[in-house]
Amino acid sequence: MAFCPNCGAAVDGKFCARCGTAVSAGTESQSATTVPATSGLPENAAAVLCYILSFITGILFLALEPYNRNPFVRFHAWQSILLSLALIAVYISEFALFFVMPLLLAWMISVALAFGLFFLWLFLMWQAYNGKRFSLPIIGQIAERQAQQ
Repeated sequence: MAFCPNCGAAVDGKFCARCGTAVSAGTESQSATTVPATSGLPENAAAVLCYILSFITGILFLALEPYNRNPFVRFHAWQSILLSLALIAVYISEFALFFVMPLLLAWMISVALAFGLFFLWLFLMWQAYNGKRFSLPIIGQIAERQAQQ
């Protein structure tokens, strides 16, 4: 799939539907780890940094040029933001466990959940570093739609 060199939108033909810029055939073979020359940060490094401080860096990369025009970085930024919101909901419901379960069982569930989420966070950063769009169920689909807008 080709991307517009001007606005970063996905292009199916020879012209960008969003801004009208002509797209050459060489754009399709563009590597997933390249970013416009105006930036000193590679695309995959920017995608990894989207996850570092959860929604804070996700929002930051949605606001910074030229990353806010790059669909790969936008996808990881949106997935980071949406994952952070989902984790807030999980932690709130986890807090309720301490009122309805024995303390030791609730603590064990909490620790297991924390380890699982930590490894998910590391896995998402690893996938972003390798230039892959690992899409989480539900969250990834929403992030993909937002990245294309």
